[in-house]
Amino acid sequence: MSAVSDRPDAEVSAEPAAPAAIPARRDAEATKAAILKAARYLLARHAHADITLKAVAERAGVSPPLILKYFGSKDALFARVMSFEADAAALLDAPVPELGRHMVRHVLQSQRERGTDPLLRIAFAPLHGDHGDVLRANFRAEVTDRLADRLTGPDAGLRAELAVATLVGLGVMYGIARGPRLRAAEVDDIVEGYGTVVQAQLTPAP
Repeated sequence: MSAVSDRPDAEVSAEPAAPAAIPARRDAEATKAAILKAARYLLARHAHADITLKAVAERAGVSPPLILKYFGSKDALFARVMSFEADAAALLDAPVPELGRHMVRHVLQSQRERGTDPLLRIAFAPLHGDHGDVLRANFRAEVTDRLADRLTGPDAGLRAELAVATLVGLGVMYGIARGPRLRAAEVDDIVEGYGTVVQAQLTPAP
């Protein structure tokens, strides 16, 4: 039996019970999130071929069959892990004139609330090997190219890459180097100052 279970109790009445359905859905989402977090942790430290479902399950506190229930296979799980699509959607969820500040706030809040910024997975992509190539290709298509498509003016692709590079640098200094002054600063102050730097790449000079 898994450490995290979302199966309904066998003794629950067959009568509809709407209140019980909401926690069940929440439990399922929490379980999937734990599995994805465990897989991301292991992928940042080991080659894809060396990671077993058992290792992911142990780190997530679930059973291997539960991983198969939610994701179907190891390959399907890691395809999800190596995608930046959902993270990019949240990162880019603001009008272009406000996007620099929004992206800076998103990176900082991800670090403070979850202890990680999913975009920083690109910093751990191996230089060689298939899954490193997949991570880089996904990052370009789902983050930088998607951002470039929203920009106007000359050199949109280059400006998008520079803006994202600025964000990744912030994430590294905040979450990995753990700069004490940066971590002690108010989020609003960083957003105001650093967001302007990012926005300078997003909005072309007149």
